[in-house]
Amino acid sequence: MANAFATREEIGSSQLAQLRRLVSALVPTNRFYSQKFSPLGSCEIRSLEDFTTRFPFTTKQELVEDQLAQPPYGTNLTFPQDHYTRLHQTSGTRGQPLRWLDTPENWNWMVESWRTIFLAAGVKSDERVYFAFSFGPFIGFWLAFEAAQKLGCLCIPGGGLSSEARLRGILDNGASILCCTPTYALRLGEVAAQQGTNLAQSKIKTIIVAGEAGGSIPATRDAISKLWNGARVFDHHGMTETGPVTYECPAQPGILHVIESAYLAEIVEPTNGKPVQPGDVGELVLTTLGRIGSPLLRYRTGDLVKQKKQTACVCGCVDMALDGGILGRADDMVIVRGVNIYPSAVEEIIRSCGGIAEFRMHISHAHALPEIKVVIEPASDCSEPKQLSDKLGKMFSHAFALRVPVEIVNAGALPRFEMKAKRWVIES
Repeated sequence: MANAFATREEIGSSQLAQLRRLVSALVPTNRFYSQKFSPLGSCEIRSLEDFTTRFPFTTKQELVEDQLAQPPYGTNLTFPQDHYTRLHQTSGTRGQPLRWLDTPENWNWMVESWRTIFLAAGVKSDERVYFAFSFGPFIGFWLAFEAAQKLGCLCIPGGGLSSEARLRGILDNGASILCCTPTYALRLGEVAAQQGTNLAQSKIKTIIVAGEAGGSIPATRDAISKLWNGARVFDHHGMTETGPVTYECPAQPGILHVIESAYLAEIVEPTNGKPVQPGDVGELVLTTLGRIGSPLLRYRTGDLVKQKKQTACVCGCVDMALDGGILGRADDMVIVRGVNIYPSAVEEIIRSCGGIAEFRMHISHAHALPEIKVVIEPASDCSEPKQLSDKLGKMFSHAFALRVPVEIVNAGALPRFEMKAKRWVIES
């Protein structure tokens, strides 16, 4: 894959030029940012450091309140509404959904970022790409579909179909690339086993996943690959508010590169907003350099990441590298008896244990101290559920130095998911 930049200096120069164009386009036509920037006096950006130290953060709560005050789309619009041709919205799993409008120029800018992801994954023009995704109002794989079309791929939509019908579509059409969430890749494998479909007959060689941390969790990646006859699992991440942000390093699974030709990325301490050093965990902050019609500047994503210390990757890329991908959400971390527990760490343990078809975590705040419990549904070929429960309990004890109760439920008792899984249940 050709790299956009050869040096960090080239990246910084390009980002600064794009930032200046972006801010000059926003003021005064974008009411949201014109008001945010009014206390600054001058919006001149002297350097990247000037921007990241002087300009304010943007938070999701601000955007939600803006859309509630000025329904339905708020004031973060740089152009009159008749310039916009696309509407998407967030899933609403964390509260009030955000509606997001895009101009044709915005949309094409994001499609180009998805093209970068496909090229990094080694997707060629003769591929057949299956989208196991219901094309609803969230942005999902809409961009990926158009990017694959531009590459010349045969794009096969799987919206509105059952898992069984999607499996038939993958096999009958000879799809070589599968796009879905990590959870749904596992679910399709489970359905294939239930109906006696041999996935070794499929031509799927690469599974491009997003929407959850599972794509960068080694045990989850291994479980997906095993189900799909050794297919490569290729991770990336993005948001409705930002578009596609990262792609997996072609040479190092579990490392995500930020598309720095399109985004200015910062990593800050969640509690005080101060920059963290490479190698330390912090919150990812993004500025969308080319989404001028509905931009985000210094947006606090809530995603926890860790930047690798080296500036040049073995793949030859100099874009920022995130070690372990998206480690979790700042608001997902649970402190149980002084131990920080992230969903990604829990999933790594459960997938490493093996023999578990599905799981759910229960966090209770009914007592003075938070309590955690895991509910598991053993796989259909598990003959000793009690031994499985004991094994998992020991693995949790070893990893967290905590006793985590494990409850076993019958086959089919836990829900299955097509999009983002909702496995963490918070009880008051």
